[in-house]
Amino acid sequence: MAWDEWEQLKAQAADRPPAHMQLNQAPAQGGGGKPDLVARQDDLGAVGHDAFVLHGDLVKKVDIAGAGMNSDHAGSTHQAATELSSSHFTMGDELMTTLSVWESQVKAVRQACAHISNHLDFSKKLHADDDARIAAVIAQRDGTEMPVSELEKYFK
Repeated sequence: MAWDEWEQLKAQAADRPPAHMQLNQAPAQGGGGKPDLVARQDDLGAVGHDAFVLHGDLVKKVDIAGAGMNSDHAGSTHQAATELSSSHFTMGDELMTTLSVWESQVKAVRQACAHISNHLDFSKKLHADDDARIAAVIAQRDGTEMPVSELEKYFK
């Protein structure tokens, strides 16, 4: 009886369409598929521009060390810390430490914004150059686009 059941299961399996392997639970799709990471030049430019604007705002609006600068080039916060310290208030030294830490952190954020802006501007230009070079490589001799049937040869 067990052998008959085994033969029946084998026959049922043979009648079903073959199973296909699917890695990482990706949906089975015919050809290509939808890309999961797309970076458009407009997107890169917008993020780079926002980082540039933020950098400028940080320079203008969070400079507490330079705000209210006197003839000695000391900002109002620095002046207050110095005055408190000279009057033997321990808060003066703490305010100076706070000012120093604040300036250090702002500088780090400004540098990060500048790095992001510069990197994305560079990436945008580099990818535009790559696109132009690839377009030139796959164009036919007469300058027309290569047909898809010809391009498919590169993907096999």
